[in-house]
Amino acid sequence: MSPYFEFAVNNCYANRTLYEAIAGMDQAKLTERWPGFFPSLSETLNHIRKVDAFYLDAWNGTDIGRGVYALPDIEDVNALAEEQSRLDMDLVSFCNGDIDLDRCMAVERPGAQTQERIGALLPHLFQHQIHHRGQAHVQVGDAGIAPPQLDDFFLEWERAPIAQDCIRDFLS
Repeated sequence: MSPYFEFAVNNCYANRTLYEAIAGMDQAKLTERWPGFFPSLSETLNHIRKVDAFYLDAWNGTDIGRGVYALPDIEDVNALAEEQSRLDMDLVSFCNGDIDLDRCMAVERPGAQTQERIGALLPHLFQHQIHHRGQAHVQVGDAGIAPPQLDDFFLEWERAPIAQDCIRDFLS
């Protein structure tokens, strides 16, 4: 099993766990201003979604490019969770197989197109997710919801039951 596949499943687990914690959050709390790189939980989660879509677009060659950033934010927490789950599943599918980590991909950047190795893009994407999901984690706490444990995935010791479910789902 590829470590990239495991990171993709971990990513899916962490997002699923975070969204389960905020399921049913009302619009006012979702868009309320909280400390963070983005000023609301909605903006933080939509940023994660759009960056995921950006890189998946590059890998899949669907040519949306930076147009993903012009997509409207999803303001309903349940609809946002569904879209993030779809993107997470696409990432798991991409990582579940032989990946040519040395293959270069065209990536549209502001004012230029760059070439990046898939072996550099994947760790970058996972780090991006962790970085902003950590900020969302703090914003969830500021909103008065107990932030869920997100890092009990890889180790057997104290592994969250939902993590085991995710592993079983993807390996069966």
